[in-house]
Amino acid sequence: MTRTLATAGIILALPLLFSVQAEAKGCIKGAAVGAVAGHYAHHHAVLGAIGGCIVGRHLANEKAREDAERAQHQPAPHH
Repeated sequence: MTRTLATAGIILALPLLFSVQAEAKGCIKGAAVGAVAGHYAHHHAVLGAIGGCIVGRHLANEKAREDAERAQHQPAPHH
């Protein structure tokens, strides 16, 4: 129970490490998934949360870049 609460506290504190909202967005989702996966893989929830945060941030930044490129290539709407 104590380990679960500590893990939950770490997961909830991870977004505070990042000041940019887009980075925190990917980090929260990745950390949650990583913590669950890490817990079931030999009780390494904290390591899973950290890894998930890193991967989540990478994927969110990649998606934001693709969205920005797509928006640049679309023609402007006519009024």
